[in-house]
Amino acid sequence: MNDETRRMPAAGSQPPPSFTPQNTPGGRPRSTQDAVPVGGEHAPVSHVPSRPTTRRPSGEQRPPSSVPPARSGAPASRPPSARPARVSSSPHAAVRPARATAASPAGPGGPAGPGGRSDATGPGGEGRKPRLRLRKRRIIAAVLTLLLVLVIAWPVGLLMWANSKVEHVAALSGAPDTPGTTYLLAGSDSREDGAIASDGTEGARTDTIMLLHVPESGPTALVSLPRDTYTDVPGRGPAKLNAAYAWGGPELLVASVEKLTGITVDHYVEVGLGGVKDLVNAVDGVDLCLDYDVDDEKSNLKWKAGCHTVKGKKALAFIRMRYSDPKGDIGRAERQRQLVSAVTKKAANPGTLVNPGKQVDLIDSGLGAVRASDGTGIVNLGRLALAFRAASGEDGITGTPPIESLDYRPGGVGSTVLLKPSEAPAFFTGILDGTLEPGRYDADGLVKEKPASDEKKSDKK
Repeated sequence: MNDETRRMPAAGSQPPPSFTPQNTPGGRPRSTQDAVPVGGEHAPVSHVPSRPTTRRPSGEQRPPSSVPPARSGAPASRPPSARPARVSSSPHAAVRPARATAASPAGPGGPAGPGGRSDATGPGGEGRKPRLRLRKRRIIAAVLTLLLVLVIAWPVGLLMWANSKVEHVAALSGAPDTPGTTYLLAGSDSREDGAIASDGTEGARTDTIMLLHVPESGPTALVSLPRDTYTDVPGRGPAKLNAAYAWGGPELLVASVEKLTGITVDHYVEVGLGGVKDLVNAVDGVDLCLDYDVDDEKSNLKWKAGCHTVKGKKALAFIRMRYSDPKGDIGRAERQRQLVSAVTKKAANPGTLVNPGKQVDLIDSGLGAVRASDGTGIVNLGRLALAFRAASGEDGITGTPPIESLDYRPGGVGSTVLLKPSEAPAFFTGILDGTLEPGRYDADGLVKEKPASDEKKSDKK
């Protein structure tokens, strides 16, 4: 067989398209210049490098091949691993490396190599998972943003609404400031139901007068001033303390308290005792304690000695009763402090704080009967509640100022409560500068027990 015959393919086989003879003798281009590009003579030339052909001298033998020659009449076959990659006839085709199979080693371009594609995504899924992850992150971010807005907006809106419910009244006297922060709490009662007998004083009444002082340093103090305290009312002369309210409203009451104690009032808060019933009901009742039986006709209080959970109507009678109390106004002042402490404690319960409906009911009931001095807002009332709790704690001061007589009769004003002139001024000075010893003070000016006993007693049933 000559060289030309040896180069011809076996009968019936077709040469690869890119090597179809095009006007070249011998059926194979002699050089790259003679090759015709895939797709026709006008198609771009593929960048596949062609192997140079070397013509052997006549008579030179071809080196033996490991592949047996094809039988005559049948196309020559090659092992699968030796097959050349198929070349596309598209003019834009480029030579691509063969895809890695399961048996292919991991490496560059393979499943585990750089630039490889993960089989987990599947065909056409390379960009689907990143898009899903991005969408999920956006949804989570939107939900978190909404929750943050609600967490911030609800307290702010509640605060603004609560602040709008506070009725303001001119009350402060404009006296020079004294150190610390002082609140004057007054409980007003119209006496329309005759629960408390008239004492001859005309006009409105204040049956509860409490002075709450937060010093710059030292214990917080909550002192009940007996409503019948004999004092000098500015512009009116000697009279009972609650007569100042009847004659001149909150302003004259504030001025009278400042003259009696030497402490300037920063915030005045007045609570209608008729609203106490709704307030107690808003917190679902409170626990109150009294260590003796009561059957009082004027206040309609019927009580069995011990601690009981009561609703608004009975709680109101509890703080208004005084004629069946062996300590009179002093005992009533103690019960009033006990009620305020119980309501404050119940309102601070987590079940109330996290319940929007309870919050609205509490604010609506509590502030519906409140009047405060000009400039006193809901934030100041919140600080007042915190100060009240501090005064009722183990490190606070509660009680009354030292009392000389519970039935002092100077003439012209009936029976009054006379403070000890030699001890009361020092008592108020100690409260003002924070030097008074913590504890619960009785009418004798002595510390009887820690003020926390009010809360501890109310916990026992």
